[in-house]
Amino acid sequence: MSFCTVVNCMDGRVQLPVFTHLQKRFGVSYVDTVTDAGPVRFLASSPESNAARSMHRRIKVSIDEHGSRKIAVVAHHDCAGNPVARQTQIEQLRSAVDSLSRRYGDCEVVGLWVDGDWVVTEVD
Repeated sequence: MSFCTVVNCMDGRVQLPVFTHLQKRFGVSYVDTVTDAGPVRFLASSPESNAARSMHRRIKVSIDEHGSRKIAVVAHHDCAGNPVARQTQIEQLRSAVDSLSRRYGDCEVVGLWVDGDWVVTEVD
């Protein structure tokens, strides 16, 4: 069995496009999902918040118990949990990727943007 981990918004519109993208991108069968409303805002600007600590506990389960070594973090168009401009979300996304990369150094971490047509693109 092969797993990756995604830190995704709870918004149901982004779930399937992200799962499909990650299964292809990482060549995995399963996607462990950590969700919250607009999670990049916590990971970027409040890394010691209860929300961020909760996400880290769940990421650790995916890594330790399922052997995940690939992590994606997602931001998206029309996010009710993080209603800021696209550019702000992209900046938060990049910060979240950097933070997760430092914390989980043996994992590949990527940032994903989901646009208004629900198309997933990787953000460098």
